[in-house]
Amino acid sequence: FYKVVDSVTIFKNKKWWEAIVVFESAGKRSIGMYMWQKREDKWKRKHKFNVRNLEEWNKLKAAIEQLAPKLTEK
Repeated sequence: FYKVVDSVTIFKNKKWWEAIVVFESAGKRSIGMYMWQKREDKWKRKHKFNVRNLEEWNKLKAAIEQLAPKLTEK
């Protein structure tokens, strides 16, 4: 169903795994942000968020860059 083109693990421990994945489906590529949880010795997808094109990515990137400084504010 999906063909994985490439991926980068962001975080992984015994229970959680987060990764960014470039995948192809029906001839179109997307970037997915995935979070899996390990249950009963198997990884199960818990969350998925896709970026479908560069325009969408630019909007997301701008929003994150705008909000990122607030991570250190108190």
